[in-house]
Amino acid sequence: MRRLPLALVLLAATAAHADDLLQVWAQARAADPLLRQAAALSGAQEATAREARAALLPQWKLERDELRDSGGNRWNTTTSSLSQPLIDLAALREWDASRSQASAQAERLVAAEQAARARVADAYFGLLSAQAQLATARANEEAFDRQVNEAESRFKAGLSAQVEADQSRAYRELARSNTLAAELALADAREALAQLTGAAPPALQPLRGDLVAQPLPDDAEAWARRAEAANPGLRALQLDLRASEQRIASARAGHLPTLSLGVDTTRQRGDGVPLLDAGRTPTQVALRLTVPLFAGGATGAAADRAGFQRDAAREQLEAGRRAVLREVRAEHLAVGQGAAQLSAAQAAVEAAERALGATRTGLALGTRSTTDLLLAIQTLTAAQNAQTQVRHRHVLALLALHQAAGSLGDAELAAVNALLETR
Repeated sequence: MRRLPLALVLLAATAAHADDLLQVWAQARAADPLLRQAAALSGAQEATAREARAALLPQWKLERDELRDSGGNRWNTTTSSLSQPLIDLAALREWDASRSQASAQAERLVAAEQAARARVADAYFGLLSAQAQLATARANEEAFDRQVNEAESRFKAGLSAQVEADQSRAYRELARSNTLAAELALADAREALAQLTGAAPPALQPLRGDLVAQPLPDDAEAWARRAEAANPGLRALQLDLRASEQRIASARAGHLPTLSLGVDTTRQRGDGVPLLDAGRTPTQVALRLTVPLFAGGATGAAADRAGFQRDAAREQLEAGRRAVLREVRAEHLAVGQGAAQLSAAQAAVEAAERALGATRTGLALGTRSTTDLLLAIQTLTAAQNAQTQVRHRHVLALLALHQAAGSLGDAELAAVNALLETR
């Protein structure tokens, strides 16, 4: 207890320079490699859509040939070819499919941003939980160490047996082992947050002591309907299905004719140019109709492959929908039970505090043993740590519910940030 005032001063000094959840998110948003990877994939798919569109736009190429005859005459031929597709249903449907895939990848980028917010919150409160776990372990160890000293003093005074000191010492060594494990867990939690931000984690602001359960305005089925309509992962799978259907149409269009307009211009210069062609630039304008007759069965095989891929996309969508609905209902239940869990944790802490006080009194009166006191100390620290974990799980469940419903944005992070202690 003599160390407590100094510890409070150090804690206050640390809190003055602590970062909150939004500040950590700002760091992670700029540094998270998974988020940058999702942005790059979205850009690549946009470029693929532009590439598919190019097949429907004018194509112009210029060719130049250098020629020489047996008499040593030299001349060159420059040919300009300009073509514009007029009817090409296969290329049109492929462009449609590429645009659908680009939209799907854009939805995946939205999902990646929401997942990044959830990862930041998990790492943030994971670090706070690890710190609380270590504080609990150290409190146990210090309490048992004091009890060892007291038991040894009583033994030397002839007031107790050696077994009490030995038993206290055994509890202290077990507590020391728990402290070492908690230190390892804290180091890993720090690395988990650094993995997202790219820097060593600063001091973090904890949840306020007066945290209450956050209410839910709708029932679970309302959240499920919201998830079916707004979850970006589901929307991406829906767009994947649409793209696969468009690719079936593209593959089947391989049997259809194509029509294009071409303009070809040729100009010859040099000593060997025939007299009739000298100074002339012939230009040809033509409509080109291409009718596929037989491709060895490749067109039919491509259509079959696209059909199987469509079936796989449909099943993947259904599997994703079921997984999202399960997650929504589970997280809604977890948030809904937050009030009961917070109330039970607070009641457990209060009961453990009263029990510890009564045990200390009983030990002084001789009605309780040292073992009873050690167990009471363990019970209180375990209850305090459990309360901290319940508080963290409650806010994380709320964020996980918003993520499953597709609504985990900066506003939701700001709402949780408002539950933190102010500087």
